[in-house]
Amino acid sequence: MSNRLRALATRAVAVLGTTVLVAAGTVTATATVAQAAACTPAQVVVNGGFESGSSPWTSSSGVITSDSGQSAHGGTSFAWLNGYGSAHTETLAQTVTLPAGCTSATLSFWLHVDTAETTKTTAYDKLTAKLGSTTLATYSNLDAAAGYVKKTLDVSAYAGQTVSLAFSGVEDASLQTSFVLDDFALDVSGGTTTPPTTDATRTPAPTGYTVSLSSDASGATWTGHQGIGFTNPSATPLTEVYLRLWDNAHGSCPSTPVTVSNLTGGTAGALSVSCTALKVTLPAPLAQGQSGSLGFDLSIAVPSGADRFGRDGAFAFIGNALPVLAVRDAGGWHLDPYTNNGESFYTLASDYTVTLDHPGSLLVPATGSSVDTPGSSGRTVTTATAKNVREFAWAAGPFSKTSGSSAAGTAVNVYSVSGISSSDAQSMLSTAKSAVDAHAGRFGAYPYGELDAVIDNNFWFGGMEYPGFVLDLVSTTALTHEIGHQWWYGIVGDDEYNNPWLDEAFTDYATDLAQGKTGTNCWNSTSWASSAEKISNSMAYWDAHSSRYSAVVYGYGKCTLHDLRRTIGDTAMTKLLHDYAAAHWYGISTTAEFKAAAQAATTVDLTSFWTQHRIDG
Repeated sequence: MSNRLRALATRAVAVLGTTVLVAAGTVTATATVAQAAACTPAQVVVNGGFESGSSPWTSSSGVITSDSGQSAHGGTSFAWLNGYGSAHTETLAQTVTLPAGCTSATLSFWLHVDTAETTKTTAYDKLTAKLGSTTLATYSNLDAAAGYVKKTLDVSAYAGQTVSLAFSGVEDASLQTSFVLDDFALDVSGGTTTPPTTDATRTPAPTGYTVSLSSDASGATWTGHQGIGFTNPSATPLTEVYLRLWDNAHGSCPSTPVTVSNLTGGTAGALSVSCTALKVTLPAPLAQGQSGSLGFDLSIAVPSGADRFGRDGAFAFIGNALPVLAVRDAGGWHLDPYTNNGESFYTLASDYTVTLDHPGSLLVPATGSSVDTPGSSGRTVTTATAKNVREFAWAAGPFSKTSGSSAAGTAVNVYSVSGISSSDAQSMLSTAKSAVDAHAGRFGAYPYGELDAVIDNNFWFGGMEYPGFVLDLVSTTALTHEIGHQWWYGIVGDDEYNNPWLDEAFTDYATDLAQGKTGTNCWNSTSWASSAEKISNSMAYWDAHSSRYSAVVYGYGKCTLHDLRRTIGDTAMTKLLHDYAAAHWYGISTTAEFKAAAQAATTVDLTSFWTQHRIDG
């Protein structure tokens, strides 16, 4: 813990949760929502990283700073409230306008809380977050943690309004708590688009992704070219498409780790949604059945950190780095923000051909089936092909590789970072072979050829799934779960941001079955935190209630499926899931479709079942 001098006071470093409130005297004006207005996705906070001075923020003296007592999340400046160890109140505010016509709005910021308080039960010092007159969240000395934590709050109710985004930190008479804030964003999207559509057909339908990239010596920087073909299956003309550059959420917009340049096939607009969405206006509207294509140069710089997009020493993990087409349906364009708690990804299945040129000393496990050929000057060219996958991921590093085949004939490779013992690698290979066959036996044959599992015990997230490629710890349960995602998200897709239970609950249920667990009495242990808490809630809700996400979506979700099995019978449940997977093979599942399929599988009226288990949709 460090200290810094400020006018009339010295305060110890402490970062606490962010509190947003309306600063005293702030005038809040409400604009009339134009029902027919189009929504242009945008990020509406100005100078969210404080790198351009204090404007347009208003704050207590010295709050916006680059003092050495704290460090910024990105850049050099940040907002530091409180930390004096005496009775003190400080504020930070900015007036923001959420455009009319946008139905989705998400506030995000990074918060670091440090405190000298020793209590584990009493909130002595508080930071309150408000938008307009609504308190969004309150944090306190009880939220102290090392480093920054990203906070994400759903503020969609304020569409069409001009309101004050404000933070107030209140400290009591002793023992400092500091609240350090940085990198604010308020992303708006959704609503009607131009042209409006009520067509539920998902468009554009990708016809193929072709990628050619070359790495530096470490495998952490990749440059090259990407092409995307697509058609418009919708009766509504397609005038634009959006590229999702998901990993730009790991940077500090506009300084991004994924860069698209020299685009052909359309006109690039400005980056939006924290630089994760790039609008491309097409040269002419595409009518139903017509095709288009995009081409662009691509640069990827993998940041440090054992993440699904990050570097752990000599090992790089490159998930969600390739730009993918966003989906438009009856709800408009799906341009949801990135979430670190779960997944935001909603993509249609397509074919990938990816060529990765890299130093021969590096192994490059990847989605699909890979073939290595000699390159120039001691380099290797890995060519990976994958059909009917939703995205493509890879890793690069001096991995140790252990291989085998499952009893059903699936090729399985385990790639281990340094520090993973050979016995643990063999154990994970055995788990992977058993899991892939167990899931295939219940839901349909594994279609992706080989399966690569990359093992690193430094992953903070436990595990992460991609088609034919998973990241995991040394954990039998976690690896069985991630391999289960090959079916529930990979083969049977869903809108992961708005319906996370459709892949996480189903995969946790599949994991229980693969491990011989019956979930006896697990539904009896449910305890809801509020009337608003539902298994079928979106990630916008769970990002605002992150401590409940795992318990409800994973735990209560799989217990719901165990309870459904007990309600309709083992035989009916087994047939339901097998047939449902077959009917949605390479397609998209929705809550309404699953509820209808479950009802069709039994004579028991399930209406009250869904109400009791809080499954809406």
